[in-house]
Amino acid sequence: MNLEEIFTQLEKEQEADCDLAEILLHLARDEYSDLDIEAYLSEIAGMAHEAKRLLRGKLPDRVHGLCRYLFHEMGFRGNTAEYYDPRNSYLNEVLDRRTGIPISLSILTMAVGSRAGLPVAGVGLPGHFVVKSVLNGEQVLFDPFHGGRQLSTSDCEILVRQVTGMNFQASEANLRPLSLRWIIARVLTNLKTVYFHQEDYLRTIRVVQRLRQLTPGDPVLRRDLGISLVQAGYPGKAIEHLEAYLAAVVNPPDSKKLRKLLDRAYSLVGQWN
Repeated sequence: MNLEEIFTQLEKEQEADCDLAEILLHLARDEYSDLDIEAYLSEIAGMAHEAKRLLRGKLPDRVHGLCRYLFHEMGFRGNTAEYYDPRNSYLNEVLDRRTGIPISLSILTMAVGSRAGLPVAGVGLPGHFVVKSVLNGEQVLFDPFHGGRQLSTSDCEILVRQVTGMNFQASEANLRPLSLRWIIARVLTNLKTVYFHQEDYLRTIRVVQRLRQLTPGDPVLRRDLGISLVQAGYPGKAIEHLEAYLAAVVNPPDSKKLRKLLDRAYSLVGQWN
């Protein structure tokens, strides 16, 4: 798999004919350079083979069987104690540690379900990620982070209110399956946020550069890259990104802060010349 080619395709088309789990394992190699991708894919395939025996009956029963296998027999669970641990966003770590955040557990559920013959798609609620299975005109929404609990539309509204404090009205439009590009971008955005808050700017830079492969024209990513480059000790490389953001966004609320940072970058570069 050539990740650069896939990202180029996703930047143009939102979708690509490739496996989400495999893409995320290749992305994990940015952090775990010796990661054995084939071994993890084989593990997922083995789990799907075992889960098949529980996928019987009508769609709600099949979903229940998949969740029984993943969250009871295999013991996958939401990591409420260390929610912001970056390992929660790497699929290899989710498989090794049997824990993750909503989107990574959802991706695992999608990977195992699809290989077992049950189509499962990602749904991005505000502040929370869930999945749904659609088969023969019937659909079931469920929440891998909370043990595979099946959700009604009103459950989704309550869940969003609990997580974000905002009102949310569930509809067919905002419960639709998400594109491959959108899901990958959300995984990377979670990592970017975690690394930035940890002041791990080198890793932040790496993740932002991946995000820019998907959406190269996003000025906010240039801002984030510029800030991280300054903090990581590369002010010369930061200048063009900070200037590009300030030129592209009209009256940004962070203008004063960024201009101070830009002045600092110029000052640091001037000291070296």
